[in-house]
Amino acid sequence: MHVVLFEPQIPPNTGNIARTCAAAGLALHLVRPLGFRIDEAAVRRAGLDYWDLVDLRLHDSLDEVIGQAAEAGAACHFFTKFAHRGYADVSYAPDDYLVFGKETTGLPAAIHEQYPDSLLRFPMLPSGVRSLNLSNSVAIAVYEALRQQSFPGLV
Repeated sequence: MHVVLFEPQIPPNTGNIARTCAAAGLALHLVRPLGFRIDEAAVRRAGLDYWDLVDLRLHDSLDEVIGQAAEAGAACHFFTKFAHRGYADVSYAPDDYLVFGKETTGLPAAIHEQYPDSLLRFPMLPSGVRSLNLSNSVAIAVYEALRQQSFPGLV
């Protein structure tokens, strides 16, 4: 399975997500531009000593990642607060790509327009909270996808 971060901006979020990917054995794709240097101390501190365990892949565009997924016959699931379908309402496969937008603006509007049936959201109270933290959102989605597959290879 793959986690994709579109133009991540906050080093500790990316570090925490890297740690989740390391613990679960998932590839982490980062789509440039990044809001930080990948070797920045803040990212390493958030990821602790797990960076060497992460299958890290850098990309210059989201289209590049979507193309790779299509070539592999894998589905892309795009997480956005603007979706109508919940993250637990789909079936995840082992090679799927879980795609998350940048912390401040989310995914590009073009993704919403091109892939309306692949948009997923997390249920929240209508209290005015804009969104969940990115690293929390990734963890929720990753472990739901893994739960559906009976946590393959995890102990």
